[in-house]
Amino acid sequence: MSSNVAPLFEPFTINGLTLPNRIVMAPMTRSKSPGGVPGPDVAAYYRRRAEADCGLIITEGTTVNTPVATSDPNVPQFWGEDALKGWKRVVEEVHGVGGKIMPQLWHTGMTRNPEKSTNSHLPSHGPSGLAMPGKKRSEPMTRQEIKDTIEAFAQAAVDAREIGFDGIELHGAHGYLIDQFFWEGTNQRDDEYGGDLVGRTRFAVEIVESIRHRVGNDYPIILRFSQWKQQDYTVKLAHTPEELGAFLKPLSDAGVDVFHCSQRRFWEPEFEGSDLNLAGWTKKLTGKPSITVGSVSLSGEFIASFAGESSEATGIDELLERLARNEFDLVGVGRALLVDPAWARKIRTGAFDQLMPFRAEALATLS
Repeated sequence: MSSNVAPLFEPFTINGLTLPNRIVMAPMTRSKSPGGVPGPDVAAYYRRRAEADCGLIITEGTTVNTPVATSDPNVPQFWGEDALKGWKRVVEEVHGVGGKIMPQLWHTGMTRNPEKSTNSHLPSHGPSGLAMPGKKRSEPMTRQEIKDTIEAFAQAAVDAREIGFDGIELHGAHGYLIDQFFWEGTNQRDDEYGGDLVGRTRFAVEIVESIRHRVGNDYPIILRFSQWKQQDYTVKLAHTPEELGAFLKPLSDAGVDVFHCSQRRFWEPEFEGSDLNLAGWTKKLTGKPSITVGSVSLSGEFIASFAGESSEATGIDELLERLARNEFDLVGVGRALLVDPAWARKIRTGAFDQLMPFRAEALATLS
């Protein structure tokens, strides 16, 4: 192993779970689970990454048990006998080659298009029924709908532990349901689930607290969050370190073990006057471990790649320097691991000339 990549291959422990290295496979939607049930091909897909030195796998978003959680019948669900059997097979395949794996629990909220979804007769759920600022599509969620959704997340976490997953991640980023509660553009509520930035964390806080109560204190919980939204890439929840710290504190206190900090480009500083990225600031402000993510080892960010721009493989010197000085603890790798199951092993062995570029048009053939 080349000495300059050594920090990436040091073990790391999350709430009693020891990972062999700092590489995390980031969640990436694939829509390859017909009827919401992950099949043997999904298990093989994750096994290939685990057996090639990926330290932790976080699955594609998998939806919790509410009638309007999903926007695609081919996205895996995390409820029902058949789906849970499929996920148990995934866990067994990954553990069989020594890997660690967590599901990402997901509710799409107002990004769901009822006409293309199951239960098309039902309106989508969101804190204020807003698909984006000023664009109302349904009525605000009732308190009972909020309560039922919190229970769905908690039950999914219980099921994850029961079938052998090593922890769970909550998808609280990119303009989906949890993030819609965070964002003032989509959360205009005047009850206890609305208000200022701290007040708008309550929905997520209650999800985390409910999960923690149900699974115990020794089960890792990761929360993925982002400043940007798919509805508006320029949005920021927090404009200063002080605002970010206030936002993160109730989530940290509720029981989040690790924050997965989604950026489109990991190398960009989050606030003026400091080189720290979002993961760096999050770790500094909370004292909790953080995961950085965003165009790792690729020349272009993922939005541009889906607009027709290719992303070429690049070096990771800056990433390694930041990791070595403890700016963050773990590194989320998305598209690079999607196109190349052996990415982690190639990095470990110094086979940088063998790293593959990412081109969106090739997605249909990737496994």
